[in-house]
Amino acid sequence: MKNALNWFEIPVKNFDKAKSFYEEILQTKMDTMTMENMGLTMAFFPADWTNGVGGGLAAGPGYEPSDKGSIIYLNGGEDLSVPLSRIEKAGGKVVLPKTSIGENGFMAHFIDIEGNRVALHSMS
Repeated sequence: MKNALNWFEIPVKNFDKAKSFYEEILQTKMDTMTMENMGLTMAFFPADWTNGVGGGLAAGPGYEPSDKGSIIYLNGGEDLSVPLSRIEKAGGKVVLPKTSIGENGFMAHFIDIEGNRVALHSMS
């Protein structure tokens, strides 16, 4: 087993608004796919599909945004302060500011526009 985690989904209700939020804070474009047979629409975060972990936003039956439960850590890039500075402008709320975790870098938590608690991590 290369990674304990291989896929994640962040539940959303307002798909287009949530997709725009994440594209803004991460400064990336997310590809979209609709699986009509499942009633599911997804937007994918950038990923190395051959060697890494992937994931995305998911809207459909059974997907309920929440600030409770598992916390996904997204890549905060070279400097966590950069995407963190975009969160509140995009409609989210920082609930744990950039915090040192020693030799493991920095982390921060935020509530996205759907009410999910999500985190960012970077080495600086």
